[in-house]
Amino acid sequence: MKIAVAGTGYVGLVTGVVFADLGNEVICVDIDPSKVDAINKGQSPIYEPGLDELLQRNLEEGRLSATTDLAQATREAEVVFICVGTPPTETGEPSLAQVDAAAAAIGQALNGYKIVVNKSTVPVGTGDRVRRIIEQNRTAPYDFDVVSNPEFLREGSAVHDTLNPDRIVIGADNPRAAMKIVELYAPLERPMLITNLATAEIIKYASNTFLALKISFINAVADLCERTGADIVQVAKAMGYDPRIGSAFLQAGLGFGGSCFPKDVQAFAHTVQRYELDPTLFHQILAINDARPVQFVSRIRERLGGLSGRTIGLLGLAFKPNTDDIREARSLEVIRLLLHEGATVKAYDPVAMPRVQAIYPDLIYCRNAYEVAENADALALITEWNEFRQLNFERIRNAMRQPNLFDGRNLYDPQRMRKLGFYYYGVGRTAENGEFKTVL
Repeated sequence: MKIAVAGTGYVGLVTGVVFADLGNEVICVDIDPSKVDAINKGQSPIYEPGLDELLQRNLEEGRLSATTDLAQATREAEVVFICVGTPPTETGEPSLAQVDAAAAAIGQALNGYKIVVNKSTVPVGTGDRVRRIIEQNRTAPYDFDVVSNPEFLREGSAVHDTLNPDRIVIGADNPRAAMKIVELYAPLERPMLITNLATAEIIKYASNTFLALKISFINAVADLCERTGADIVQVAKAMGYDPRIGSAFLQAGLGFGGSCFPKDVQAFAHTVQRYELDPTLFHQILAINDARPVQFVSRIRERLGGLSGRTIGLLGLAFKPNTDDIREARSLEVIRLLLHEGATVKAYDPVAMPRVQAIYPDLIYCRNAYEVAENADALALITEWNEFRQLNFERIRNAMRQPNLFDGRNLYDPQRMRKLGFYYYGVGRTAENGEFKTVL
């Protein structure tokens, strides 16, 4: 099948490369010539494990190419995917400017029947909006259909998630278009759900908002655990055994960041409000999440008796492991708060430091965790990269001015850290936690 993919961010590039690897002819399109040039040279403009290998292989085998010319790509394609960004506006509503521009360009280039697939995360009703824009811009009455095919990939495992999705949602009002997209995804042999346009558009926002709700819920319970001497890790483990709840997204910590959850919850709240429904629940999800870095920094301040003149080391800067994405990263707010109170901040992240350096050039950027620990008054784990799991903590402790460890992701065992001589703080884990364990 001949496919055009408009947008080469995480969703667009991974989608295009994976479809090419399944044997399709794919043209990736981006308005940024530098991105297009990098892709055509086999250099991924984003950091994503496994993507470079797939990109290079499909370029070499002639199934993949990149261009800035969406019109030409549309004319050559049977299916056109819209995978452009929908960043939040000042009000928190998603901007559909890039979606509108792509739809207009596709309409102008129509030269026969096309299936236009919206894979960007958009509010309900956008499929109808895209249809109207294409109709207004086409130069002849060529037929087309609009399909909603929301993505559920996770940064850091995007290639795996695209090849092994939990489910494939295809929202279409025309069975002809739906069956064509079913055919495209058939090699993956994964569960498919065919719905109308509106249902598919709501599924994406409802899914992300519910996952964000679980994170904020467990963080609210973590606050209660700190006040009462309970251990949130054990609470979450017991909850997770209940199949009605499940263990995923019940890890207390600094809260969620990234390009999806914060903006999707905001957008869903606006959509609910637009239909004159109560958005309070969704606003509270965000309020709890926004409070996490503030509470975390306050714990450091309380322990050190103030932050002015103190040196704080940060382990991890990306919003999650295995990505260099810092959009809505918890590290940015932690850094802002620490600097505001006069602290010196040292930091290390395996891949995200250049991006943070563009925002905070005056931080002390280090080569590894041990360099971060040197002469630090406190060490704070922000992102749970694998390389932080098995550090030599005796070396860490000996390098620090004061052995204070603040675990923003509850990665470490409290009892072990205290035996090694650290003051240990974990989210929702009081000083007494971890002393007694029952293992069955």
